[in-house]
Amino acid sequence: MSCVITASEPSWIAPFTGLSPRQFGKLVTVLRRAGADTARKGRPWSLPLEDRTLLVTAYWRTNLTMRQLAPLFGVSKSAADRIIDHLGPMLALRPRKRFSKDTVLIVDGTLVPTRDHTIAERSKNYRYSTNHQVVIDAGTRLVVVVGRPLAGNRNDCKAWEESGAKAAVGKTLTIADGGYPGTGLVMPHRRRAGEDLPEWKQAHNKSHKQVRARVEHVFARMKTWKILRDCRLKGDGVHHAMLGIARMHNLVLAG
Repeated sequence: MSCVITASEPSWIAPFTGLSPRQFGKLVTVLRRAGADTARKGRPWSLPLEDRTLLVTAYWRTNLTMRQLAPLFGVSKSAADRIIDHLGPMLALRPRKRFSKDTVLIVDGTLVPTRDHTIAERSKNYRYSTNHQVVIDAGTRLVVVVGRPLAGNRNDCKAWEESGAKAAVGKTLTIADGGYPGTGLVMPHRRRAGEDLPEWKQAHNKSHKQVRARVEHVFARMKTWKILRDCRLKGDGVHHAMLGIARMHNLVLAG
């Protein structure tokens, strides 16, 4: 089969990755350094590393089925599936391990509709989904940590700890919405029944809301990769997709 989409034609890169050709080149370089292009036993890859990378990002970006995606790259459905399984984990964002003393982080959970019911549960949107705890740097808006996915019916308070996000950020100052009581995170002030908040608390809540909105903006950008709207991947596939998209989001912000 002859391919229709190829990374050798720069005009295909932005629509199918959300990256500029230069940013895409950085992504390929990261994969090459990680050993994605080293010789392996058995049948060699039918596509060069650049086209394989484009195939994976195009899958995440468009959420096409293998039957739809494979002919665009001139490969079989099984070959496209193997490419995604091989490169997906290698594209995953590595969590930041060190934070400066003045770093402020923001955490929030987002639900990803997931068809693998072994890792998903019905959630407040009445769909089977997984809960992903995402931590961003409040100053740069870069994603620094993505916790392991949990069932969508798990509340953020428990998911914060069980996903590994809490351990990853340590004692770094982190703000969150009101769904994290008892976690030690910086949350907005709550009004007790029959009482009004004093003006200073109202001002603090307003400032808190404006800053915390940055993580919602990150979710909106990340979900332009349509696989996060209806993930058909099984097992760790949804986790790898979330981490890979977080890495590409950071590439776009870094320029």
